[in-house]
Amino acid sequence: MSHITTSGLTRRALLGAFAATAVVAAPTYSKAAGFLRGGGDIRRIRMYSGRTGERIDMIYWIDGKYIKDAVKEVNHFMRDWRNDKVKSMDLRTIDIMAASHNLLNVNEPYMLLSGYRSPETNAMLRRRSRGVAKNSLHMKGQAADLRLASRSVSQVAKAAISCRAGGVGKYYRSNFVHMDCGDVRSWGG
Repeated sequence: MSHITTSGLTRRALLGAFAATAVVAAPTYSKAAGFLRGGGDIRRIRMYSGRTGERIDMIYWIDGKYIKDAVKEVNHFMRDWRNDKVKSMDLRTIDIMAASHNLLNVNEPYMLLSGYRSPETNAMLRRRSRGVAKNSLHMKGQAADLRLASRSVSQVAKAAISCRAGGVGKYYRSNFVHMDCGDVRSWGG
């Protein structure tokens, strides 16, 4: 099943709406909502899943308000694909992802490797890898693992770190960046 959502807004209008995002970051503000305040009238997220084949291109926030139906679609898209369990994603994580994507100035959608993870999936992944946290923020809907083919792990991580809104992990061997809305911190290479 594929979820594709678009809007009649032009690329120019979207870029203009996000233009202020790059200069708004306040070093002492620890959440993405503060980073994006003043970031324009529209927030958009673009992703695809190599696991399910689904794509999403979603305007999820307009004029200071989250769009309930759009957020619901983002939550479904970011579900645990192994067991189809859906959790409401923390909107701060989605905002960090959108702001980072905007700072990278690309049209390419993120490849979503992992969004929400059920406790069962997290436990299975922990058995396979030492790099999976026992109390992972993925299980709370507060984290995402993302990749862009046109940008390096360092470039994506630098954009996310510049938001100063949560955790950023660089995973060079697996070619992805972890973004979450937890404490401001970074790790990896």
